Amino acid sequence: MAHPPTSNKSNPKKSDKPTRPPAGPEAGGPSQRPGPNAAEDGPSALEVMGSKLAAFVAEQEGLTSAQVRVDSLSRLAGGSSRLLWSVDIEIVDASAPRRLQLVLRQDPPGRIAPGRMGLEFELLRAAAGAGVPVPRVHWCDPTSQHLGAPFFAMDRLSGETIPRRLLRDARYANAREGLCDQLGAALAGIHRLETDAPALAGGLERPAQAGEAARSEIDRTAEGYRMLAVEPHPVLDLAERWLRAHAPRSQVLKLVHGDFRLGNFMFDESGLVAVLDWELAHLGDPVEDLAWLCVRAWRFGNDDRAAAGLATREALVAAYEAAGGEPVDRDALRFWEVLGNFKLALVFIGQARAYLDGAHATVELASLGRRIAEPEAELLALIEEAR
Repeated sequence: MAHPPTSNKSNPKKSDKPTRPPAGPEAGGPSQRPGPNAAEDGPSALEVMGSKLAAFVAEQEGLTSAQVRVDSLSRLAGGSSRLLWSVDIEIVDASAPRRLQLVLRQDPPGRIAPGRMGLEFELLRAAAGAGVPVPRVHWCDPTSQHLGAPFFAMDRLSGETIPRRLLRDARYANAREGLCDQLGAALAGIHRLETDAPALAGGLERPAQAGEAARSEIDRTAEGYRMLAVEPHPVLDLAERWLRAHAPRSQVLKLVHGDFRLGNFMFDESGLVAVLDWELAHLGDPVEDLAWLCVRAWRFGNDDRAAAGLATREALVAAYEAAGGEPVDRDALRFWEVLGNFKLALVFIGQARAYLDGAHATVELASLGRRIAEPEAELLALIEEAR
């Protein structure tokens, strides 16, 4: 996945709008400590959180707190850029009683990205309305008023997200056969989403100049590299020069998911269940999403199938175009794949920096920091192939 490495750090560029981080999407970042409301602080903390959540839901539904029951509140594993909570909410309303199985998606304490939680909520609502497979959303608190940090509630779906299970387990053989077409169709749907609605238009980051989505992404990533690197990386210097020399002009500007990869969508035996993790969405070149799915890191060893270890690039492009996506320029696709590896190198640089600075001194971060050479090797190979 994108993304400093965490997606709640602020962009060093000056802006009044919510911005994405300079390091690009998070890729296997550190699990965050749950904070003051976590289960490790004891059941009393969870009870307090549950009571506050019940009051919030009652307020949103026009009910009394006694008409809202919160059960089975617990912290979920995973979620490197957000806290995830599982909860059941029973609404005791004579006119419409119901029990909802939900996930709360919440900013980690101390790492709040103003405006982003509300924007992600609105994106999911718009995507669901357009037929893109996403969890249904219910309520959002974009402030820290109720639970101490912004959050929203969405349906808890049944499925799996672990890439290696998808690519290796026999039970997902049928899913593997159809996922390329489903992912291509999902991307085509995302790129068709209208972003002029007031709830979206003011929050989505966009290139400074029309047609310059590629240069905007190069600038943002290179800025993060220079800010975070603790040692020289001549391969990245070379890659930056190549990218600037080959940057295409974007023919269209569309909503881009920003981190469309294995691990950020849910699947089951039948295939795609839902597209997750929209916090890096922005306006840009739609080819960016297609190419990010083709970055070698998301193949998990299935290197003969460039598109997420599931299919060839050509199969992905064919599925995308058949579903109504804009025609894909193959040279542009290669460019954005090079840029994707440039971003991934920066993710690992950010992880290394966080470890060395002591911000998150974990073995996981240290190991990810040592993987910088992997996207560097891929950058050299891709640039050589393009000669």
